[in-house]
Amino acid sequence: MKETVHIWDWPLRLFHWLLVIAVVGAYVTGKLGGDLTDWHGRIGGLILGLLIFRIIWGFVGTTHARFVNFFPTFGRLAAYFKGNWHGIGHNPVGALSVLALLAVLTVLAATGLFANDDIAFEGPLFSLIDKSLSDKLSGIHALALDVLMGLLALHLAAIAFHQLVKKNNLVLPMLTGRKQVHKAQASSIPAVGALRFLMTVVISSTLVWSIWSGNVASYLNPVDSLQTAAVRLGW
Repeated sequence: MKETVHIWDWPLRLFHWLLVIAVVGAYVTGKLGGDLTDWHGRIGGLILGLLIFRIIWGFVGTTHARFVNFFPTFGRLAAYFKGNWHGIGHNPVGALSVLALLAVLTVLAATGLFANDDIAFEGPLFSLIDKSLSDKLSGIHALALDVLMGLLALHLAAIAFHQLVKKNNLVLPMLTGRKQVHKAQASSIPAVGALRFLMTVVISSTLVWSIWSGNVASYLNPVDSLQTAAVRLGW
């Protein structure tokens, strides 16, 4: 006997699909370059904000969004491969995929802050390091993109395998938030706390705004900070 339960909260689903759109947008604008390079940077800022949101939500979100409830420990992985894992959220192998994707995207977003394209684009934190280090981080940025493409290919292959072989639709629950589970496992997630969600959005958006507006760079660069203070004081 199976029962339909609500397992994925709407902030998690919104994050997921916004991230999909943002990654596609960043890839296309990065490959086309030219006048779209600035848009590549802006979309990178959006991805950074989404990642910060997801990390915070991994601690304060609802049951199956929290890292502690799906982190792929050795015990969970062993149980899964022995066929003894019976959870309803991310399975341990799926959890490895999720964490790997988040890690690589974080590397991409972080290195992009310091990157340059030797033409017109410089990341918002480029001024904090010298050109040679920026070039190295730009290289890591490109390498991380190749790793991401490989992980995404594996991710899509896993989705297709579950759909075609195991007859388990992984996409629909990420759209609706609902999934059919055995009645013994049925327990819906608690309601999303509006205050927790709003605070998470405020924190992530404020951090990204601070970086892209140049505030972080000026605070971290003592010379710029002194010059800015002098201008404000009229010196």
